[in-house]
Amino acid sequence: MLSDNMQAALNKQIRHEAESSQIYLAMACWAEVQGLEGVSQFMYDASDEERQHMLKLVKYVNERGGHAIISELNAPEIEFGSFKKMFEILLKHEIFVSQSINELVHISLEERDYATHNFLQWYVAEQIEEEAQARTILDKINLIGDDKGGLYLFDNDVKQLVVTSSVMPGA
Repeated sequence: MLSDNMQAALNKQIRHEAESSQIYLAMACWAEVQGLEGVSQFMYDASDEERQHMLKLVKYVNERGGHAIISELNAPEIEFGSFKKMFEILLKHEIFVSQSINELVHISLEERDYATHNFLQWYVAEQIEEEAQARTILDKINLIGDDKGGLYLFDNDVKQLVVTSSVMPGA
């Protein structure tokens, strides 16, 4: 059974994951309008993945005797200026999500809720991977600079981008 405090914290994370999905959906739309087919597909996939993260939390809260709350969401930005700026925003957002997950882990340990602590380890590993992926993309963007040919190749290559984490392979 979840404590009221743990349930409230998990419900806050449900909202963060839902907002992440919306942010990446807005980025997908922006990239698609800019003609960046690969980047837009990457963002559509990222949006779907964040929604799955949210649903995993929803199911966990409900299975542990709590009640997952689906709340209103803040509207995401819809203009990003450049694809580099967009990926900088993405990295900053992933760092925010990592901090939020870490706070959940802290609460679970304080409350000696080891089931929730164990459940959250998947999210900890996932965030390491997502931050690494965002940094890898930004490194590639910085290599390209203002080269339009490089942007074309990057847009095509991002479709296949997979970053393997050093933590929990195959999780």
